[in-house]
Amino acid sequence: MHTAPQQSMPQAVPPQPQRSWFARHKVLTAVGALIAVGVIGGIASGGGKESEDSGGSGTAVSAPRKKTEPGQADAKSADRSQAREFADFVAKNGTPPEKAAVGHVTKVQGADEQNDVLDSAEVWTDYTGGMMGPHASDGKLIASAFADWKNSENGLVTVYDAEGEILSNGNF
Repeated sequence: MHTAPQQSMPQAVPPQPQRSWFARHKVLTAVGALIAVGVIGGIASGGGKESEDSGGSGTAVSAPRKKTEPGQADAKSADRSQAREFADFVAKNGTPPEKAAVGHVTKVQGADEQNDVLDSAEVWTDYTGGMMGPHASDGKLIASAFADWKNSENGLVTVYDAEGEILSNGNF
């Protein structure tokens, strides 16, 4: 019996799945990610814009204030007037627990500087204990009352205790 020589038939190679653009361009993906992180970091830090009264440090907690010229309002009195406006609003519109909590507010900063992009306000109290302390719920009441007082497209209010520990925060 004679068998015919077997011809080798080309085997079909299964098509390899196409990788995504990001997998094919790793270097460009890494560079793009670094740029995105830089942009987000710049936005989160206020865009590099320094506060007028901060002496250039960008923080209001420990920054020395500029001396006020005659006729200008003192920055401390401006902070106090924001606290007074906030307390007056809560006294008129707040619930009894909010009124009691806002009675512990000592200073409000940033409530008058809104641009609806990245608004940030700080409320300082005479409470102690921070987020895990006994007054955390009072901090939430203060943040909620602040949101009733001020409205922003993208605002964040942070409530601090007397020692500078975060007591609470919330959107406004």
